[in-house]
Amino acid sequence: MFEKFFKLKESGTNVRTEAMAGLTTFFTMAYIIFVNPSILSSTGMSWDGVFVATIIATVVGTLIMGLVANVPYAVAPGMGLNAFFTYTVCMGLGFKWQEAMAMVFICGIINIIITVTKVRKSIIKAIPRSLQLAIGGGIGLFIAYIGIKDAGFLKFTNDVTITPNTFTVPVGENTLIPGYVNSGSTIVPGLENFNKASVVALIGLIIIVVLMILKVRGAMLIGIISATIIAIPMGVASLPAKLSDLFANKIGAVGDVAFSFFGNPGLGSLFGDPAKILPVILIIFAFSLSDTFDTVGTFIGTGRKSGIFDEADVKALSESSGFKSKMDKALFADSVATSIGALAGTSNTTTYIESAAGIGVGGRTGLTSVFTAILFILCLPFAALFGIVPAQATAPALIVVGVLMAESFAGIKWSEIEDAVPAFFTVVIMTFAYNISYGIAAGFIFYCIIKIIKGKAKEVHPILYIATALFVLNFVVLALKII
Repeated sequence: MFEKFFKLKESGTNVRTEAMAGLTTFFTMAYIIFVNPSILSSTGMSWDGVFVATIIATVVGTLIMGLVANVPYAVAPGMGLNAFFTYTVCMGLGFKWQEAMAMVFICGIINIIITVTKVRKSIIKAIPRSLQLAIGGGIGLFIAYIGIKDAGFLKFTNDVTITPNTFTVPVGENTLIPGYVNSGSTIVPGLENFNKASVVALIGLIIIVVLMILKVRGAMLIGIISATIIAIPMGVASLPAKLSDLFANKIGAVGDVAFSFFGNPGLGSLFGDPAKILPVILIIFAFSLSDTFDTVGTFIGTGRKSGIFDEADVKALSESSGFKSKMDKALFADSVATSIGALAGTSNTTTYIESAAGIGVGGRTGLTSVFTAILFILCLPFAALFGIVPAQATAPALIVVGVLMAESFAGIKWSEIEDAVPAFFTVVIMTFAYNISYGIAAGFIFYCIIKIIKGKAKEVHPILYIATALFVLNFVVLALKII
């Protein structure tokens, strides 16, 4: 049954490998079912409701990705997008969470439209190969940085600059000393002094690397499980206090957030104030832009190298009409998932970069996504059990995936400044700004500038110019604090 539907042999895989890949992807992204409600509940949303909505959105979106597109990607509420939803849209701009959810829903509809009308895949075709390789390698470094940070290998300290001021301050009754002011501070990363948590991550990393050198299948999953087991007696992870905690029923709480934006506040109030129409449009644009390029970047960065999107599929994407290529279907699945997530009661869903961990252990078809979705379903009654896997246990897998994806850098012509500059800024901004979309934006901007200066403006695809202009507009809007 699985073989016929998912075409396992054709993709060079089997049920066992797909199951292991699904488990690996699940463990590297399961944190979202706890982190997402923690962030969104700051807006006044029900923590339990968002917890259930997060699982529902993840399961439905991931199943669509697996069953419709037959690719090994998982879909879930996006980190960064949920923070934008909470801290910028709701807390910063004063929108009700129901209104913000309405904007997410509209964003999903827009993404469906631009996918059906082939705007999304036209964007992919417009990206030159050098930038595609840079995006792939940049995502690898981005993933590795997340892993290194989650592992606790880094510490961040304030580098404070103190300068003398012109006034004096009293000390005691008769003594005066010059006043000093803090003239600025920056956050400086450094190597952490290892503690129990980072030791767990280091052990997990060593296990994975050793097993991969020995070519043991499922090395990443074995490393995650081993690190979790080690973390329990070390106090880094803990088992539930009571057996009954394993069966906590939170399913009914989804009613607190599902279909919440149909009414006032929500769609009914979103465009009621003329002064807020422009901010609403810009917010929806920001949601859509970020989601589109995060997803495109993930597909380019992981799908080409692994062969999930092979040359035949790329050709079908370019030349066929309808949804005949896997990437066509994958982009459509990602778009639909955002609107479904909003209906369930959570912020924008997106294709998860952590899917690369499952791809790294051999996941090649939608069966990987199906196994991942099943594990998320099991989280509803067994949330506490799955919650014992600490970030330090999954972080090593992300680091190793970054190592594997760095291979893309070899294909970039670093000796040619036209390729090197856009590629460099793609990678650096993506990693250091902690944002895939911003990295892609930097690469686009420098690529267009260089081509224009070199008198090769006609070599740039019109869509690349349009996308670059939109990115620039977005940065201008952010700089002027219009939203």
